Amino acid sequence: MQGMDTIASIAQLFVYPVKSCAGIALHEAVLTETGLDLDRAWMVVDEHGEFVTQRELPRMALIQPQLKTYDMVLRAPGMLALHVAIDAVEQPTRVKVWADDCAAYDMGNTAAQWFSDFLGRKLRLVRFDPEQRRLSNLKWTQGFEATNQFADGFGLLVASQASLADLNNRLAVAGHATVGIERFRPNLVLSGIEAFDEDRLDVLHIATQASAGSDANSPAQLRLVKPCPRCPIPNIDPATALSHPAVGDTLQAYRQNAVLGGAITFGMNAIVLSGFDQVLRVGQTVSANYQFG
Repeated sequence: MQGMDTIASIAQLFVYPVKSCAGIALHEAVLTETGLDLDRAWMVVDEHGEFVTQRELPRMALIQPQLKTYDMVLRAPGMLALHVAIDAVEQPTRVKVWADDCAAYDMGNTAAQWFSDFLGRKLRLVRFDPEQRRLSNLKWTQGFEATNQFADGFGLLVASQASLADLNNRLAVAGHATVGIERFRPNLVLSGIEAFDEDRLDVLHIATQASAGSDANSPAQLRLVKPCPRCPIPNIDPATALSHPAVGDTLQAYRQNAVLGGAITFGMNAIVLSGFDQVLRVGQTVSANYQFG
């Protein structure tokens, strides 16, 4: 297929300020070199500085962040709200996310106690050091030096409403409850394309509007670089933190990816090629071409 005649729209935008905690649905978000502004800017680590996620601590799904002008407010069942300053940090530290050793800042004893109390382990909250350049895998980015913060490996995750509808149809036929897109923790959700068309799209061109103080408008360009292999997190109900294998079992039947060794995939990892400081908004149109005709 030639040209950029695939037209979609941004149906939903999400950011996840604290890695593996609940996301925030937004009407608009500023695009940065590392993805959406403040996405995975904070992370929870254990006593050794190793990152922790819902994979081992599913109750992280119950921690709800809210972004205000000067602070992030975290709420969880049975806990007083924790206020974390957006522009203040405490001691520098080193942390590990997957194989990457990263510079970070500790967010102090109050935040550490809050997470430890709620999750039942000795934990600390850290903030990504903006001077750290954490690169996505160059094999998948075609040599482009794409940076991200504490995301698993790439700055953005893109999914579609049609893909979720397809999954929910299969779940319903099997007698299982349908699920929301939040199970898959996307940043951008597209409407107007067929189920799993995101797997075959190359570069998304989004007509955006410049944020205050940035250069004149230029389309944001996001390259879809790698299918997202799914761990057990989509099995976790974000409302209860309880896990049921229906989602993973259903995907296993039709979403195994041979290139990734049979891993089940849902959504596409993406990197930011251009459009830094542009504003993405729900409703914006998206043009793209297919990687394979």
